[in-house]
Amino acid sequence: MDTCGGITMANFINVILPIPLEKSFTYSITEEEAALLQPGMRVAVPFGKSKIYTGLVQSIHNNPPEVYEAKEIHELLDDYPIVNLTQLKHWEWIASYYMCTLGEVVRSALPSAFLLESETLVLRNTEYEIDENELLDDEFLVFEALQHQSILKVQEVSAIIERKNVLPILQRLLEKKVIVIKEEVYEQYKPKLVRFVKLGAEHTTDEKLEELLKSLTRAPKQSQVVLSLFQLQGKSQNPIKVSELEASSNTSKAVIKSLVDKGILEEYFIKTDRVSYDGDPDNSDTKELNEYQEAALVDIKSSFDEGKVTLLKGVTSSGKTEVYVKLIEECLEKGLQVLYLLPEIALTTQLIGRLQEYFGERIAIYHSKYNVQERVEVWQNVLQAKPKAQLVIGARSAMYLPFNRLGLVIVDEEHESSFKQFDPAPRYHARDAAIVLGHLHKANILLGSATPSVESYYNVQTGKYGYAEITRRYGNVLMPEMELVDIKEASRKRKMKGHFSERLFMEMEETLKEGAQIILFQNRRGFAPLMECLTCGHTPQCPNCDVSLTYHQYRNQLRCHYCGHHTALPEICFACGSPDLDTKGFGTEQIEKEVSGLFPEAKVGRMDLDTTRGKHGYEKIITAFEQQELDILVGTQMLTKGLDFRNVNLVGVMNADSLLNFPDYRAHERTYQLLTQVSGRAGRTKKRGRVVIQTYNPYHQILKQVTTSDYEGMYTEQLYEREQFKYPPVNRIIKVTFKHKNYNVLNEAADWFAGALRTNFGDTVLGPEYPPVARIRNQYLKHIVIKVRKVHSLAQTKANIRRIEKSFKAVAMYRSVRVIYNVDHI
Repeated sequence: MDTCGGITMANFINVILPIPLEKSFTYSITEEEAALLQPGMRVAVPFGKSKIYTGLVQSIHNNPPEVYEAKEIHELLDDYPIVNLTQLKHWEWIASYYMCTLGEVVRSALPSAFLLESETLVLRNTEYEIDENELLDDEFLVFEALQHQSILKVQEVSAIIERKNVLPILQRLLEKKVIVIKEEVYEQYKPKLVRFVKLGAEHTTDEKLEELLKSLTRAPKQSQVVLSLFQLQGKSQNPIKVSELEASSNTSKAVIKSLVDKGILEEYFIKTDRVSYDGDPDNSDTKELNEYQEAALVDIKSSFDEGKVTLLKGVTSSGKTEVYVKLIEECLEKGLQVLYLLPEIALTTQLIGRLQEYFGERIAIYHSKYNVQERVEVWQNVLQAKPKAQLVIGARSAMYLPFNRLGLVIVDEEHESSFKQFDPAPRYHARDAAIVLGHLHKANILLGSATPSVESYYNVQTGKYGYAEITRRYGNVLMPEMELVDIKEASRKRKMKGHFSERLFMEMEETLKEGAQIILFQNRRGFAPLMECLTCGHTPQCPNCDVSLTYHQYRNQLRCHYCGHHTALPEICFACGSPDLDTKGFGTEQIEKEVSGLFPEAKVGRMDLDTTRGKHGYEKIITAFEQQELDILVGTQMLTKGLDFRNVNLVGVMNADSLLNFPDYRAHERTYQLLTQVSGRAGRTKKRGRVVIQTYNPYHQILKQVTTSDYEGMYTEQLYEREQFKYPPVNRIIKVTFKHKNYNVLNEAADWFAGALRTNFGDTVLGPEYPPVARIRNQYLKHIVIKVRKVHSLAQTKANIRRIEKSFKAVAMYRSVRVIYNVDHI
């Protein structure tokens, strides 16, 4: 017992709660608890009048809070820290840099199964058969209650088992897969079950089998199935899939089903792991690098020796992945972990297959399409540095994982804007945050891209980053031949077939004749962005947002892409009652329909947000295209990111202008990147690919730079423009967004805030201005942009903005206005 002049020292902990609080909260703990607790463990704590939260221990100390009486904690939830000190340091950096609270970072970082709270909804897990004898008494009470009532709140569970704190019990039930948490229900996660068959138990002896075959003489197909099954069992010890049996016996599912119904065959399901690997990683040595890749590898290593972040610029299809593989291999041999970040989940599915050939079981995958249980599993594997989590591949959120021996961070396609999180907070940029994480672990950091972002290339030019380059495609395949087609001229001469110019149509015809595949790129999903009445000119608008509704033909409805509002397709105009309705503009759905009309023999697929909703949505489409089950793939920018299709010879860009004419200082840079990336999908093997870009403005500078692959020219021009107008990378920008349901209150509040900012920062404050879509979900929006010069301290600027926000919130009328910060807005 610590006594100080006879006074007992009290023990306290600071707890980070997963809610947006400016400070951590202090709770009192007993002497025994103080001996057990460490930072990074979870505790269940009371907060507010009656809520219970799962909090994260930040520090343990002896200083009571001055303003309030410290409450006691309810319970310890962990035996060991699930978050390590480096992570806490990293999260504190994210919170301070991106101007949000540590609670918001914790909420975003931890899988939701770790953060039960009194409002969480609990449901029964119907996927599994539960053995009731395995449940403890209190667990059984919860299980029984869920038989009678489908959803329980954590509060209600505590009333049922008459205990104040039920989070540990729910934790145990989650582990035993008895319950699921409400958040998962949105995903409707189903374990991946594969159907297998075996011969019924009573037919396994030779005599019985003979009898069985005799009895089936009248049903030749059924006896064929039984014989095939017998042959398959003879060949291998592995369980036999229904699909295998169907193929080898040349029959249908119906025949197999009738045998199952008779009890002659038994079917059973095996839950297979999502990331399973069948193959022998030892027999595939990594590919030999060519001279260009070797040279790049040497450059990368020498700048790693200088401790620099390194940028690898390799043209599309130059074999950057092989260079990564070499670096990963060396890192894993030293017993260190590797983090490989990708911008898009679609990319992970394709890359995993390639990396598994080299690293087999050592790969763990982490992204938002994984359900809660799977994410918790990966978290634990990384935390315990298990062999099967040495190489972690994932989208943005993978950098939150509890690495303890990180040796290499790779950010692939680093220019991608999908690395930036927009909502909710923390609005971090995964590339920048991963660089900080790498520095905390003293790990090497490599950024890769064919079209680096202006910021990263600027850092190379100023000597802050190291640089390596691969200028040739792998196997010396030629870069695709690009062609701009003027559709203004083609429309004038009536040489358009729907949205296809004669040139693109002919190229498509030729490509299909050769048996090659085509990708068509259109950055709009849906059928048509506008529906217009030809009589009065009215276009249906969303009632909650300031946008017109998009027509989706396959659902026969009008949808809002901002809030999800939808209505059935109107027969007559809402305004004047006229039946003459027409659509304007075009999206992926319309292109898909037109292509099917122009090439009825071709198999057409579509890849956009509507077709990739499910967890395996991406996989299905990518696999079908890879295996050449589809001839033409129409898609949005999902298609542009690093996917590798061997047989694509033609890429068509339906309309390049919709990318260029965007009210954003990055529009030109982004257009260059998108078009270069999408054209990089063409001709990745021996034959030279072709790219046809349709545009109303073929003389535009950016389009010329794309066709000549002039990255330097694009970079120099963009940098000059940004220096003139004080945009990144020369300056930093912080965007402040105001949200409120009352138009007038919002205007006054934004003007007040802008005035205060101008007093502080002068003419570097832009706005307040309405964005192109000024109302979303019935909330009006207004933006202010603050340009921070390099000479000014960013931290000081943020402190000043925070000070202004304090006075702003002191005005009663403005208290209900939401203020959102977006640092390094892109």
